Amino acid sequence: MTYRAFVAKETTFAGHGQATCEAYAAMLEDGGPKPGMVVIHHAPGWDEWSTEVTRKFAHHGYNAICPNLYTRNGPGSPDDVAAKVRAAGGVADDQVMGDVAGAMQWLRAQPGSNGRVGVIGFCSGGRHTFLAACTVPGVDAAVNCWGGNVVVDDKSQLTPMRPVPPIDYAAKLACPLLGIFGNDDRNPSPAQVDRLEEELKRLGKAYEFHRYGGAGHGFFAYTREGYRQQQAMDAWEKVWAFLDRNLVKNR
Repeated sequence: MTYRAFVAKETTFAGHGQATCEAYAAMLEDGGPKPGMVVIHHAPGWDEWSTEVTRKFAHHGYNAICPNLYTRNGPGSPDDVAAKVRAAGGVADDQVMGDVAGAMQWLRAQPGSNGRVGVIGFCSGGRHTFLAACTVPGVDAAVNCWGGNVVVDDKSQLTPMRPVPPIDYAAKLACPLLGIFGNDDRNPSPAQVDRLEEELKRLGKAYEFHRYGGAGHGFFAYTREGYRQQQAMDAWEKVWAFLDRNLVKNR
């Protein structure tokens, strides 16, 4: 089922440390209880594509919010702010998790919420999604789209901002996890995806991974050369089916 009646707008919510954070939200006007989705943007920041994805979730029946994880580094264009964040070494994992938790709380407080909230992220947002699924209480379903650096081969890559490889938290995964990956990706590489899957299987976690041949990093992004229409369309169908099972029917 799709929904065309929704309101999309910028808003604010209480993020990490109760800081006021910017967000883009798409909220359904149709009556009845609806699940919520937190859309975690990729490294390029709070950009046009991230807001399009947020509206896409509303169209498919979810109240959705995309927090601006770079709120504290603005204002400015997404490109300029993202460059500033990269120069500073990124955003601290604890801060991101606090912002995700705040966005989840905001969704659950909205009229019409069915109380269930999922998280989806792309690229660095996929990494953040895995972290949230393992460390933020109350995540009901998580979708990791090609999240890099979940498995860290070179420990010199760890920093005060990102001190622990996310795979080290796998034992704490407390919700179903969907993983979408391209076999031509280098971060995560197919070998790294294998290692993550082996760990989840060893721990007896609820997960499903889908890997796509002929697709690399960011193959959903239709404005980039790496866009793969057939693989992206199939993967989106996997996303909707997974979320329907875990956020809509399972309540």
